[in-house]
Amino acid sequence: MRLMIAEDSTLLREGLVRLLVEEGHEVQGAFGDAVSLLAEMVSRRPDIVVLDIRMPPTHTDEGLRAALEIRERWPEVGVLVLSQHIERNYAVQLLASHAERVGYLLKDRVAQVEEFLDALERVRAGGAAIDPEVVRQLLIRTTHADPLTRLTPRERSVLETLAQGHTNTAIAQKLHISLSSVEKNLNAIFDKLELSHTTGYSRRILAVLRYLKS
Repeated sequence: MRLMIAEDSTLLREGLVRLLVEEGHEVQGAFGDAVSLLAEMVSRRPDIVVLDIRMPPTHTDEGLRAALEIRERWPEVGVLVLSQHIERNYAVQLLASHAERVGYLLKDRVAQVEEFLDALERVRAGGAAIDPEVVRQLLIRTTHADPLTRLTPRERSVLETLAQGHTNTAIAQKLHISLSSVEKNLNAIFDKLELSHTTGYSRRILAVLRYLKS
């Protein structure tokens, strides 16, 4: 796949370039700030952009704002955002417009090469890839939220795995349950989150958003 990278840490940026090239991907550009990335986006169309949330000049949310701009101007381009820490509001903002072709990973996940590459593939395929640790922390914070409190432990596990961006088949494999059990639990989740009358893939997105926002 074709990728562009924006990361102000030279060590991490060069490490990402080397990893992706060794895996057979094309890195069209690697930049230390979001402004340079956006300038190149005008003439290039990567499959995915990988970028840090905090970059110069203020090291606050330059990367996030660039990611949102890319999603608005070039919706066909996937965006995988890297963060040093869990930023709940940033995860919600990324998913709020479209929970497709988007990823949110902690930087530590990059060191786990297989998981990082799997996240890239999910984003490229049009799905979402949310860091498992981000989802776990959000789960802890939502234990008193309604209507999530109505979910059974199994339903919460299914929703947690769904929120990471996995398909029904992958959920079944990760939780060691049957595909029919996944579908049954998802239907129960949609009912309890009052999404039973919503059809299509959007229902999965709405369930994740309800989960993240609660």
